[in-house]
Amino acid sequence: MEIRLLTVQDAESYRTLRLEGLQTNPEAFGASFEEEKDMALELFASRLEAQGSFTFGAFDQDELFGVATLVQESKMKLKHKASVFAVYVSPKKRGLSLGKRLMQAIINQGKQLADVEQINLTVVSSNDSAKGLYTALGFQVFGTEKRALKIDQQCFDEDYMVLYVKPLK
Repeated sequence: MEIRLLTVQDAESYRTLRLEGLQTNPEAFGASFEEEKDMALELFASRLEAQGSFTFGAFDQDELFGVATLVQESKMKLKHKASVFAVYVSPKKRGLSLGKRLMQAIINQGKQLADVEQINLTVVSSNDSAKGLYTALGFQVFGTEKRALKIDQQCFDEDYMVLYVKPLK
């Protein structure tokens, strides 16, 4: 298994895995399959080359099975923060620590960004495996948004978590 930054050459694999994730675990994403299924490949490619955005992929024999994205805030008052988005590992490869390895790559990237002092993420409150992983990596819950997501008539709460990667300056 290899963990590396995705490039525009990975756009098709990224699109395929993202759409799988939106279908398999719709409660884990703010976006929906219906919103993204017809989007042009170029849009997915542009996400992979956006300034301040880092998408890591987990590969097995050149096939993409997991992703996680870190986005640094760009505004002067917010650039001490980066946020994690779109963490997903295909069910075919769960239980192999790919999520942990992806998150370690995210944390390492955050530590390398000069201005970043904290990494934030949101996770569905009922997703015990993801919350357990994030907690084991040092993230702490600092709040909960009730009814953060609504899929059809079912609502999902989200926990807000933070990891401080550098002391306050």
